[in-house]
Amino acid sequence: MDKMKVTYEVMLGLSAEMVLDEVLRKHRSEKLYKDIDEALASGDEVAFRHLTDELKAMS
Repeated sequence: MDKMKVTYEVMLGLSAEMVLDEVLRKHRSEKLYKDIDEALASGDEVAFRHLTDELKAMS
C-alpha cells in the first residue's frame, strides 16, 4: 500500500470521527436545552442547576 493512500485513509478516518463527534455534541446539547426547559417549567431547581452546569461544561 503506498504512503499516499495510507495518509488519505487516516485523514478520512479523522474527518469521519470529527463529524461524528459534532453530531453527538449537537444532539446532547439539544437534549440538554429541552431538559432545562422542562426543569424550569416544573420548578426543579436542582435539575436546572445540574443541567445548566453540564451545558456550560460542553462549551
